[in-house]
Amino acid sequence: MQSPYKGKSSLQRIVDATRYSLAGLRAALRYEDAFRQELIAVAVLAPVGWMLGANGTQRALLVGSLLIVLIVELLNSAVEAVVDRVSLERHDLAKRAKDLGSAAVMLAIANAVLVWALVLLG
Repeated sequence: MQSPYKGKSSLQRIVDATRYSLAGLRAALRYEDAFRQELIAVAVLAPVGWMLGANGTQRALLVGSLLIVLIVELLNSAVEAVVDRVSLERHDLAKRAKDLGSAAVMLAIANAVLVWALVLLG
């Protein structure tokens, strides 16, 4: 069964998608502690990365690696919300899904640290 919201076209689809995206960001800010903490880190580090980058490529790498952390955190939060919606009881697959999402965030953070180290020290 296909969603009744699929298949919309035109400017209305873009307006709706933007509204849904902003609602998702508001939800992350309201309910997700990790997202708020990472957003604060990005708010502090992004201007630093912008200033320390010697050219556009370095700035893109420094700031982009931080944005990837936020993106992966949003996806992890979405996985966790769906798992919790399905059931709050403990289940091996639910744990696996949440652990995999957490591992993705950890790798995104490790990627940001590596990018910063290579750009600034290498």
